[in-house]
Amino acid sequence: MTLRSDVAELLAGAGIVDVDVDDAVADEHIRSSAYQRVVSLTASSASGDRDRDRAIVAAILRDPNEITSKTAVVAFVDRVAMTVAGPAGFRQWSAELLPEIDRLEAERYREFIRRRIHDWLFYLSIEAGHVPTPAELGEVTDWMQRLLAEKSTATAVLALLAESGSSKKIRNIARNRSGPVRT
Repeated sequence: MTLRSDVAELLAGAGIVDVDVDDAVADEHIRSSAYQRVVSLTASSASGDRDRDRAIVAAILRDPNEITSKTAVVAFVDRVAMTVAGPAGFRQWSAELLPEIDRLEAERYREFIRRRIHDWLFYLSIEAGHVPTPAELGEVTDWMQRLLAEKSTATAVLALLAESGSSKKIRNIARNRSGPVRT
């Protein structure tokens, strides 16, 4: 596959007709924007059909600019995580992507995507009722801890973050959202 054929196929598959393929191939910023549109449309598709996702990720990851492809795949992971029905579905979906992700040359990008997947599995398990331990909380990124501090409605999770969050800001957000402190 060539970059041109990958970009053309991604755009056609997502029904995007207002992006010139040659412009996208020539300009990484246009291509990055196109990838963002592809993952947004794909992740939010009404059918919920995740069968094509691995091929989409594979095509994006063949892009010679790994930062562009990593950014698009992370956005895809984020968007799918917000639409799946729970941790089991996300675990299965992300496991199917790992062979593609492992093809990235830069270990830091592979690791970043793996960490993002881990963070979302943690988040989804909490949404499903799991109350994490301080040790489990310590295994997720500051980004995920902050997201939980800002979004979680679980009192036990907010209390844990207020006590064991990785930064003062995270602890304060959780403390403020958990209601008045009783002494």
